Amino acid sequence: MFENFENIVVQVNDVLYSYVLILMLISSGVYFTLRTRFMQLRLFLEQFRCVTEKPDGKNETSSFQALMVSTASRVGTGNIIGVSTAICLGGFGAVFWMWIIALLGGATAFIESTLAQLYKRRGPDGWYGGPAYYIETALRSRPLAILFSICLILTYGFGFNMLASYNLQSTFSSYRFYDSVWSPWIIGAVLALIVGYCLFGGGKRIIRVTSILVPFMGLAYIAAAAYIVLLNVSILPGIFSQIFRDAFDFQAIFGGFSGSCLMYGIRRGLYSNEAGVGSAPNAAASADVSHPAKQGLVQLLSVFIDTLLVCSATAFMCMCSGIEPTKELSGAPYVQESLRTAFGSFGPIFITSAMILFAFTTLLGNLYYVDQSIFFLLGRKPGKCLSRTVCVLASFVIFLGSGLSADLLWSLADITMGAMALINIPTIVILGKYALAALRDYEEKLRNGKEPDFCAKDIHLPHEVDGWN
Repeated sequence: MFENFENIVVQVNDVLYSYVLILMLISSGVYFTLRTRFMQLRLFLEQFRCVTEKPDGKNETSSFQALMVSTASRVGTGNIIGVSTAICLGGFGAVFWMWIIALLGGATAFIESTLAQLYKRRGPDGWYGGPAYYIETALRSRPLAILFSICLILTYGFGFNMLASYNLQSTFSSYRFYDSVWSPWIIGAVLALIVGYCLFGGGKRIIRVTSILVPFMGLAYIAAAAYIVLLNVSILPGIFSQIFRDAFDFQAIFGGFSGSCLMYGIRRGLYSNEAGVGSAPNAAASADVSHPAKQGLVQLLSVFIDTLLVCSATAFMCMCSGIEPTKELSGAPYVQESLRTAFGSFGPIFITSAMILFAFTTLLGNLYYVDQSIFFLLGRKPGKCLSRTVCVLASFVIFLGSGLSADLLWSLADITMGAMALINIPTIVILGKYALAALRDYEEKLRNGKEPDFCAKDIHLPHEVDGWN
């Protein structure tokens, strides 16, 4: 029976990622890229200016803090395990298709995060919002908003958190003390306890922790990758040549599409940068900014940090190491062996440390999204008893995930994330005109030499909103 369930999951995934999501992701990315006139590139420097804006209130969430929460969820074990798996199973060409998804996804990320800002609401602890709120307010469909929230909870509260927990404990498998029976559960228990402590501090503690850990871990990881690339800089031209050669080997791609570099690149690109999925807007809505387009630009930066920096760091770290990718090395072992070539016995220790930080911040970022979805479903902040029950359940899920099959976890996470995208992408295509109007308003004020501020009537927004009146 369990085998039949796995087969069904695999078949659903094949249909979802071989046809439906690829078409939706690429077409929506191209559409928004054209409608925004390639704003990912045009306004690249403006993204950095926006991220430094300070909030008006002392206790408000800053643009940078909101960026770190979404980056914490995006930059996780998938940037190491997922990229390694994509290269080992799909070839070097998968890296190119991850880049394409990131560039196209940047425009999509801008639209969904700007919409989250437009339709955000005021609560006792600050601003909050996300796809559920713009679905309910602008589309006037609470049932669809509820369905989206449930999908998000299943995706981030269960699928991705169980996956992150499994990936973290798997990095210890190369050490002598690791026992395949007991070690996963012991590591999972320790991780669950630490995450539980942060959860009991609420959303504000999550924001504080991620805003400190994410920049630190990201810079350290990229520095290690850059060192390995510099040691092997002479082979870099050959690696770029192989990336593009494999990426455009259409005979190989369409001969075995489900296992091709295109398939793995798009799937891991979507899983990694999450543009269009509808998760990051939950963090984007929490920022206190003077114009909704500002946070849209900042969230675009998060996509670039995740895929063009961190995922590329893993890819080039592995490809420049001289270690040949094989199915047996797929996942953490490939990255560990790559680091061993440059750092010796310290290499596996470094990647284990990176995985611990990456997994930890991913878990916190994911659970921040879950917290926001529960808030939406209840229509109010959960009571102390319910809140503690959720924290305990979330910690138990993390513990449980550490000992379950990785293949099944990947597949289940892909399905539930795909369901979110199937709801969110058509929604932002319908409502995208309001985000585009906000972008035009922002650029017009910049051209006139003004520091952009915003009022809902500036773009004739037809819906009642809390934040821009």
